[in-house]
Amino acid sequence: MTAHIEAQVERFAPGFKQLIMARSTKSPAQLEEENSNLVGGSITGGANSLRQLFWRPTSRLYETPLPGVFLCSASTPPGGGVHGMCGYHAAMRALAKVHLR
Repeated sequence: MTAHIEAQVERFAPGFKQLIMARSTKSPAQLEEENSNLVGGSITGGANSLRQLFWRPTSRLYETPLPGVFLCSASTPPGGGVHGMCGYHAAMRALAKVHLR
């Protein structure tokens, strides 16, 4: 799939392929072997079910027990996907903690 992905990017950003200096690819099995949380190579941090939408593994609303350290990943609500909302919510929580929001 690498060639197909690069061709699509090249289509919208001519010259992209000439900028690639190196590649590193891994199969889903290799991803799971290196990190057991990536079941079947999935990077979404668990099932993307309705239940998981509300019950992701964070009960501290993007905070960790360590003051000033926040969690934004597919394991936080609203879950995995290409949307950026995990990072947005973690940033808003961090800003609220320092009263900048």
